[in-house]
Amino acid sequence: MRTIQAKPITQEAFAPYGAFASILEPTGFELGGFYRDQVLYPTSGRMPVAFSPLAVPKPEKMIVSMAEYHNYTPEIVLPMDDDAVIYVAPASKAPVPELTEAFLVPKGTVVRLNVGVWHLVAMPVNNPVLHVLIALPERTYLNDCTVVTYDRKAQIEIVL
Repeated sequence: MRTIQAKPITQEAFAPYGAFASILEPTGFELGGFYRDQVLYPTSGRMPVAFSPLAVPKPEKMIVSMAEYHNYTPEIVLPMDDDAVIYVAPASKAPVPELTEAFLVPKGTVVRLNVGVWHLVAMPVNNPVLHVLIALPERTYLNDCTVVTYDRKAQIEIVL
């Protein structure tokens, strides 16, 4: 098992995987407290976007043993009450755990993962449980979700 360091999320480092913006400390053009178009979420067709809560217990160790991707939709991840670690790998036909990167995402930062980007659950940095808001088109988890389990040799430990 190899180890990777979680690094602070920056626009430049995260650009291949998606986009992000702080909801709690917004920047950019402001219209009376409204910060427009911070993170775009492209949609098509008539499928509604579903907002789903996710409660993630803090693991003893941050081990990447699985990943998923979506062929037709990006995913929104918003850590609500703690800083989080997310891991991503470039979009590809086959899993590429050797290309996995980990990012520290401050609480209240909305992250859009691009279509095809390998990822799984955000993990809490401090709290015993992290509450995350996930946004995906309705039923994506049933009709556009490929999940793989890595063999022990390909698993990764993330350290802070």
